[in-house]
Amino acid sequence: MGQLGGLVHVIMQAWDTMVVTLAMLMPATVDAKIFQRCDLAMKLEEAGLNSFKGYTIGGLLCMAHYESCFDTSFVDRNPDGSSAYGIFQLNSTWWCDSGVTPTQNLCHVECHELFNRHILDDIMCAKQIVSSQNGMNTWDSWSQHYSGHDLSEWLKGCHMYAKPYTTEINS
Repeated sequence: MGQLGGLVHVIMQAWDTMVVTLAMLMPATVDAKIFQRCDLAMKLEEAGLNSFKGYTIGGLLCMAHYESCFDTSFVDRNPDGSSAYGIFQLNSTWWCDSGVTPTQNLCHVECHELFNRHILDDIMCAKQIVSSQNGMNTWDSWSQHYSGHDLSEWLKGCHMYAKPYTTEINS
């Protein structure tokens, strides 16, 4: 009975740890949101991103779709130990602080703050990235798949003032 009692105690401790961990993670995921394309387009327009640094909202929508499927809670773990977070997949090495890996934290934001439906911090960081030397090419998916393409289809059916016809710059 002694070994069985010790095993039960270990299992109960593991269970308690798991419950506490899940409880801590719950608030981060409860406020997450998967945006609809036009809803996100309007948020980006409101934030002044149409034709920002020569890129259209269509380009940002395309990138966000292929990076996260418009899901604010999406996390992608990278082989180097860093992770990319949120709707724009902001990397913990450069843009946000995960508290796990070394970071430059150039956007001055904690990575877990990128999981919620309030995406102003994500947008402000994306603006900073787009303003950087590499612009949208900072996102590998942009330079490999979308740069130089007509991305006006991304705004079709969205009732807004954004210019869907502007050609993206090709950096």
